[in-house]
Amino acid sequence: MAERPKKAADVPFRPPADPEVDRLLSAPVFVISPVRSGSTLLRAMLNAHPDLHAPHELHVRRLGVEFGTNLAEKAMAALGHNQADLEHLLWDRVLHRELVRSGKRFIVDKTPANAFAYERIAACWPDARFVFLLRHPASIAASWHEASPDKRTPQEAAADALRYMKAVERAKAALPGLTVRYEELTAEPEKTLRGICEFLALAWAPEMLSYGTPDVVTKGLGDWKDKIRSGSVQPGRDLPRPEEVPEVLRDMCRTWEYVT
Repeated sequence: MAERPKKAADVPFRPPADPEVDRLLSAPVFVISPVRSGSTLLRAMLNAHPDLHAPHELHVRRLGVEFGTNLAEKAMAALGHNQADLEHLLWDRVLHRELVRSGKRFIVDKTPANAFAYERIAACWPDARFVFLLRHPASIAASWHEASPDKRTPQEAAADALRYMKAVERAKAALPGLTVRYEELTAEPEKTLRGICEFLALAWAPEMLSYGTPDVVTKGLGDWKDKIRSGSVQPGRDLPRPEEVPEVLRDMCRTWEYVT
């Protein structure tokens, strides 16, 4: 029986040996965020910038490479490639192709599960830029439950969403980047977006405020609810009172400074 290819988490990875040759993509942008944190809204706004292409969630970290034979593995090793090197070449090629077809300068990926692979993403693209998007943990959990109430109870939604929050916090502690909050994005969109443009060394583009309806509104590839379909910034939900925050989320609320 053929051996199954190793999962991405089990594969040793490293930065590109020769970035100028090994990478076609330059300075990609990754929005690192939990689920239900407003990342589809942010990506729609960023996509309206003339220099940024922010497509739907791309899930490239799930694209894998396998060696069909031991000889193929030996041949690649003789060229200096391990499995992760080849997967990184694939990821880079997929994103670069998408960017070239858009005609823009930089690509943005906002797949929430990227938070679990931040080390590998940073190794794949040493020049990557990171924007960390936070939201009140209790609001994330409530929205995660409402997204699929038949799949998870409010308690299960809180526990599952907390996995993403912890991953985002680990990434935020390990990587340089800009932290923005969903509440600020919806309350003061221009101020928040200007800060992002400054961080990315891009000129301000007022069309980011009137981004229109995202081109892909599909469950599993981003938000698909009515708010995002409206094509304009909608007010965020009222923040929960401290006594409404589930016990499992209270430490994260303190870490992210939503409660003292």
